[in-house]
Amino acid sequence: MPSLTSTIVRGLARTGLAVQRHPARRRQAMLAEQGVDVVLDVGAARGGFAQELRKFGYPGQIVSFEPMTAAFADLVAASGDDERWTCVNAALGRTPGPQTINIASNSDSSSLLAMEQEHRSAAPDVDYIGQEEIEVVRLDDVAPEYIGSRTFLKIDTQGFEKEVLAGGPNTVKDCVGLQLELSFVPLYTGGMLEDEAIALAYDEGFRMVAVWHGFTSPGGAMLQADAVFFRPDHRR
Repeated sequence: MPSLTSTIVRGLARTGLAVQRHPARRRQAMLAEQGVDVVLDVGAARGGFAQELRKFGYPGQIVSFEPMTAAFADLVAASGDDERWTCVNAALGRTPGPQTINIASNSDSSSLLAMEQEHRSAAPDVDYIGQEEIEVVRLDDVAPEYIGSRTFLKIDTQGFEKEVLAGGPNTVKDCVGLQLELSFVPLYTGGMLEDEAIALAYDEGFRMVAVWHGFTSPGGAMLQADAVFFRPDHRR
């Protein structure tokens, strides 16, 4: 069987494909090592991130935040009868109140920020097709109801990550881990690039422990990556 596996792997490599451990499995190993008991899933979309957590063995509490009506309905459906998965119909940001979100044709690229040409060039089939008024809340105002003894904060908000962090300084200080989307080129107007994102995380005492590619251009250039940070002195 090992010989057959090697043959398959070599065959895939010749076509430009590679077999590797799923990033979510690596992340779960780190969550388990750190004893994470609550994951704050900011920018949950239709629940794919939370479903990966469960698929790879995360047993703790999940709190998913999603502001858009259609995506939130799918998120609730995805959570099913999971009693340790809470869904909240809101966006997170610096300033609470109603705001207008731009709805993208693929939903996952929807953002409170304007889409830059770099994004349109890399994904010409994706653009904004409408808008929706949503509710924005501050992380520090809502997190006390959910935060655990060892909380992990994941933020995937299409350029709005800095605003989420600005609305939750006290919550961030209570988190043992953090996942941020790093952008290497401007994809959304006003969104922070990777150097600022990493600097913010390091200023809060986190250190990057994993990174894997996300959005790439048709030519192969990496435009975004997901990075996981943990505090080096906060292992259980």
